[in-house]
Amino acid sequence: MTLAKPLPAAARPRRRGRTAPYLFVLPALLLFAAFKLYPIGWSFLLSLHRTTGGTETFVGLDNYARLIDDPLLWTALRNTLVILAVQVPLMLALATGLAVALDSRLLKGRPLFRLGFFLPMVTGLVAYGIVFSVLLNKDYGLVNWLLGHVGADPVPWLTDGTWARISLGLALTWHYTGYNAVILLARLQTVPRELYDAAAVDGAGALTAFRHVTLPGLRPALLLTTVLSTIGTLQLFDEPTVLTGGGPDNATLTLGMYLYRNAFTYFDFGYASAVAYALTLLIGLLGLLQFRLLGGKQ
Repeated sequence: MTLAKPLPAAARPRRRGRTAPYLFVLPALLLFAAFKLYPIGWSFLLSLHRTTGGTETFVGLDNYARLIDDPLLWTALRNTLVILAVQVPLMLALATGLAVALDSRLLKGRPLFRLGFFLPMVTGLVAYGIVFSVLLNKDYGLVNWLLGHVGADPVPWLTDGTWARISLGLALTWHYTGYNAVILLARLQTVPRELYDAAAVDGAGALTAFRHVTLPGLRPALLLTTVLSTIGTLQLFDEPTVLTGGGPDNATLTLGMYLYRNAFTYFDFGYASAVAYALTLLIGLLGLLQFRLLGGKQ
């Protein structure tokens, strides 16, 4: 009877080498579980409870049923959807035109213009909100001061419901248009110039080339910017908080503000968690719809 010879060292399974990648990933997984998965799971448990007098009582799905009969929630939802339906398409249209202009060979000093239009994005949300609140102040704001020099009456930018929404839309457009334009510009620069040359040979004008060459080439970036802008708008909090505080008369109250008020003003963490999960569901449904409508075949 002969004993089997031990395998050479090179043929032995390298268990340490197989587990090494998982050890490198483990810190990131632990951080993700601690700061992402745990809060998500705990907030869901909170949504099944009601906080009364500092004590939590299990109420099942009552917080979700309460969403349906909450008029202030529907006001916040309506305000948010109005901003989404008006401001986001306007901003993306401006960003598309700006990207085309910044890509034009006729424009001199293009890097400087690109930097200038992107700079608003690096401004802090609270900082630029304060700047706009000063500029649009009815009594001593710079905008009304300039309007007064041309004979116009002062505009109640922040004290009238309609004008407050317009002011919020102007602030958002100023801050995010350049950011979206840079994303669209990066995609536009990948569109082959031969397509424009071929369109010119076929007699296509600038508008025809834009419709049949530029827009199809921009479709992936347009989808990305649309989804990101939708998510950002549905989570809108900083700008309306600084500019109008949700007023006047809840005209600029957003879902993000309403969620925050329930959690940290009324300390109703269970209902705030239910609002958060309803908001997550809404974001998911709108994102899926946008992928279906704008995705197409890339």
